[in-house]
Amino acid sequence: MDTKWQDPNAVSSMLDDWETWAIVGLSGNPDRTAFRIAELLQRRGKRIVPIHPDAPTVLGEQGYATLADVPFPIDVVDVFRQSEAAGEFADQAVEIGAKGVWFQLGVIDEAAFQRTIATGVAMVMDTCPAIEWGARESA
Repeated sequence: MDTKWQDPNAVSSMLDDWETWAIVGLSGNPDRTAFRIAELLQRRGKRIVPIHPDAPTVLGEQGYATLADVPFPIDVVDVFRQSEAAGEFADQAVEIGAKGVWFQLGVIDEAAFQRTIATGVAMVMDTCPAIEWGARESA
C-alpha cells in the first residue's frame, strides 16, 4: 500500500462532506462487496447511484448504465472493477465533474491516480470506506 493513495484530507472530504456516491459495478447481488458497501454508505447517510450496464434499481436507487447517463451531480465515483478496467472510470469521473474518485481495496492504477489528481480531482485508492470509518472509530 502506498500512503499517498490515502491522503487523509481526501478521505475526510469524501466520507464526511460529499453525499452522492456513484458505485461502479453495483448490482442487486447481496453477496457482492459492492452491495455491502453501498448498504454501509446508505446507513451513513449517503445517496448511492448504481452504475452497471444493466442499470438495475439497487437498494431503492435507480441505476444508470454509465456515469454520463446520471442526470444530477455526482460527488464521489466509487469503483468496484478490476484494476485493468478501473482507469477509464476515473477518466469518466473527471469528465462528468465529480469531486472525487475512490478505487476500492486491491484496485490500483497508478497512471489513473496521477491523471486524476493532476486535474484537481481528489482520489483515494486501494482502501475501502468500511476500513477508513473503522480506523477512525477505533482511534
